[in-house]
Amino acid sequence: MSGYDAIIIGAGHNGLVAACYLAKAGHNVLVVERYHTVGGAAITEEIHPGFRVSAASYSMSLMRPEIIEELQLPRYGFEVYPKQPSYFMPFPDGAHLFLYAGDRARSKAAIAHFSQHDADNYDAWEDFWDRCCDVIEPTLLQPPISLAELAARFDAAGYADDFRRLMLLSTTDLLNEFFESEYVKAAMAPQSLISTMAGPGTPGSPFVYLVHAIGRAIQGRRGIWGYVKGGMGTVTRTLAAAARDLGVDIRTESPVAEVLVQGGVAAGVVLENGETVRARVVLSNADPKRTFLTLTPASALPAEFRQRIAKNFRIGGTVFKLNLALAELPRYTAAPPDVAPEICSRATVDIAPSLAYLERAWDDFKAGQPAREPFIEIFSQSPTDPSMAPAGKHVLSCFCQYFPYEVAGRSWDDGLREEIADRILAKLAEYAPNIQGAVIARQMLSPVDLERRFALTGGNIFHGEMTPDQSFNLRPLAGWADYRTPLPGLYLCGSGAFPGGGVTGIPGHNAAQAVIADLKRS
Repeated sequence: MSGYDAIIIGAGHNGLVAACYLAKAGHNVLVVERYHTVGGAAITEEIHPGFRVSAASYSMSLMRPEIIEELQLPRYGFEVYPKQPSYFMPFPDGAHLFLYAGDRARSKAAIAHFSQHDADNYDAWEDFWDRCCDVIEPTLLQPPISLAELAARFDAAGYADDFRRLMLLSTTDLLNEFFESEYVKAAMAPQSLISTMAGPGTPGSPFVYLVHAIGRAIQGRRGIWGYVKGGMGTVTRTLAAAARDLGVDIRTESPVAEVLVQGGVAAGVVLENGETVRARVVLSNADPKRTFLTLTPASALPAEFRQRIAKNFRIGGTVFKLNLALAELPRYTAAPPDVAPEICSRATVDIAPSLAYLERAWDDFKAGQPAREPFIEIFSQSPTDPSMAPAGKHVLSCFCQYFPYEVAGRSWDDGLREEIADRILAKLAEYAPNIQGAVIARQMLSPVDLERRFALTGGNIFHGEMTPDQSFNLRPLAGWADYRTPLPGLYLCGSGAFPGGGVTGIPGHNAAQAVIADLKRS
């Protein structure tokens, strides 16, 4: 076909979601992808013979159930195993804490070992997040509202003080309102900081917790996280299968050189091999900086817009990802003797023993240095999904902060990558001494590697920081948050658009609705 109604740049999950909805509306669609397979950052890779990991994104909760149902993803093999227990926190002194998403009674009983006050307040903590989600959830599958309108919705629901807490307090401030035990505070803090340019003492950081609390991908239940059968690559594999059944063309190994502009409008793409493919509209699943500063000709965008994207849209990456093939699971010294290693490893395991520990790691980052004692979030899918590793063996992923894209006085390519991997393993060994001897192979992804491998500018996994000032109608910029761009015919459909990062499918869904409406009028 010489021309399409829509061309989508990037076969990550949002690009594929957009393709499905456009095709369902009767449009002929082409998806072009630079890599040899679909997936983007939602991909399953073999890091050693027989050992498969979710290389970048690693856990599921946030994909909207409406999208899962409307695109019939279970029909193509989409299945999620819920994590239970949801969290295991080992502490340096041998204490531990299990938390159980969706089971308040068990979580409260575990918290009571540290503080009866905190156990009594746990319902109030969970109720706070439920109220925030109740207000925000109805706004997701539509163009973003303003922060002023969001505040008005909180006020109308009688939750004005919750809005203040969410947007203006720091995580430390918020936790201090509910809990007294430093152990309990440490267990609750990390979800406010995932891939965020913030420490627990940074105002606005609770907003990131909300982002991670709002998912309903598992049985429609809010806040439950789990493993996708076969790894996160299954998400994009099933989306691609659904798209193809709807008539979508998908071309891999087809990197885009630039957006084709004719007569002041986006008219297709020029591939790196020189081929021109025309379309009525173009949707970019790349991040805003890559979309507007690399892929779109400078002359096609207002200079002021480009400047704001370049200088004002923040993308500081903080993440180092370490994926491991293991001969055996970690044996945590803090685990109860009657609890098998498989039980601990089915949960998310956080190495974040105190708010002060997290703040020190953030301080290192601010000084341009990798965290001397990193925050480590650990996932091991193989105890739940044995297909990910050979019999009796396991895989494990460490999602680690804080690690700057640019390290003062060093390059990630001069041995720093290996030094940091060793540092992470040494820290983990303080809690599970067998881990270093169990490593068969490792995959190391620094912020620079995340950029190179997944085209994430600056190594930012969310395409841009997830802070209140870069959310709702301010994402990516005020005045350009409805998925349309200053170049007519060019749309943003990735995580740099509302509501932001994570495997949600929402930007792809909402961008497709904007395109469908515009094509009807053209």
